[in-house]
Amino acid sequence: MARRQIHDSLPLMSPRETDSADPASPDYLDRAGALAPLMAQSVDAIESNRRLPETLVAAMHAAGMFRMLLPRAYGGGEIDPLTFLRVIEKVARIDGSTAWVLCQTSVTAMVAAHLAPEVAREIWDDPKALLAWGPSPDARAVATEGGFRVSGNWAFASGCRHATWLGADSTLCDPDGTPRRSAKGEPVIRRMLFPIGEAAMKDIWHVIGLRGTASDGYSVKDLFVPHAHTAPRNDDLAERRCFGPLYDLTAYSMFACGFAALALGLARSLFDSFLALAQEKTPRGFKHKLANDGAVQAEVAFAEAQLRSARLHMFQAMSDAWETAQRKEAISLDQRMAIRLAGTFAIRQAKEVADFAFDTAGTTAVFQSNPFERRFRDIHTVAQQLQGRKSHYQTVGQYLLGLESEMGWF
Repeated sequence: MARRQIHDSLPLMSPRETDSADPASPDYLDRAGALAPLMAQSVDAIESNRRLPETLVAAMHAAGMFRMLLPRAYGGGEIDPLTFLRVIEKVARIDGSTAWVLCQTSVTAMVAAHLAPEVAREIWDDPKALLAWGPSPDARAVATEGGFRVSGNWAFASGCRHATWLGADSTLCDPDGTPRRSAKGEPVIRRMLFPIGEAAMKDIWHVIGLRGTASDGYSVKDLFVPHAHTAPRNDDLAERRCFGPLYDLTAYSMFACGFAALALGLARSLFDSFLALAQEKTPRGFKHKLANDGAVQAEVAFAEAQLRSARLHMFQAMSDAWETAQRKEAISLDQRMAIRLAGTFAIRQAKEVADFAFDTAGTTAVFQSNPFERRFRDIHTVAQQLQGRKSHYQTVGQYLLGLESEMGWF
């Protein structure tokens, strides 16, 4: 008997979600589908070369995939966030590294909404423009006439090997080197933007999963960055230049749900592969196929519920915030916390489903020729990354209990 794909009979989005889509926007889901064969053909090269093949990057540029969240004023799609999540999820079902680079560099392009038009055009007039960035433990930007002198080291810059510009979050310092402090006494951090040729690149991305993201490091020393080529790290609305509802959402929220959609896509593809295997495989020493095992049947139903509930929770949280933005109302802290919770929960649930599928598949899952091993490594790497931290539960829990949150990742 052929297995039934319950999830495939459901709409990928609820009517409430689809109502928010802009009918004038290009259909990026169709574009992702058209690129799917090339993505699938590129998987081995992505793994071995630790970056996306240039043929794939060129095809994604031609389809405008890296510009989904870029303002329309600068040649971007400025699509609604719900469609964006569906695109990332769809790409992740094929390859996690490709989806990761696409998600990361799409969200970084949102910084254009906070730049002067001439600066945004300087960066994105290039049809191959791509902005990458990563965190730093030591970066400093010392104020000088017209801008800053920047020095530091950054890492985890996904997609940087395909980038034309880099971003560099840096602690602002007065000319004498004294770090500037906010009213709360916290260091003031600002995002510096400069051409990739100004930086020294470091090949550091030798990892077990998401190998093709090329999340390498870079450094600069005493680099002058004009003030116009900087932006607030915290998406300060006071500096915003583009006023579409998309830019009411913070990059933190977009990363939280974007990488959660990626995790769900990975888990779904791994789980579907297990469902197919279970109807064919009879484990050694057993008389019946995996699909006839009562314990497996119960676990399969539970895993399906985990994926579906986590996905609906995530889309609901983003949909609520998006509706608020479309009404030209401020997105509340409640809503941002809901997005943080939903994103973290989705990643953790996706990891649990992947673990079940991998474990129950037995030795079949460990061979590179089968569709388990790479996705298993990828989703565990997703869960190790900032957006998958379990400590986000503490942040949300503190908020729900009326306490001041210790972490600002929301």
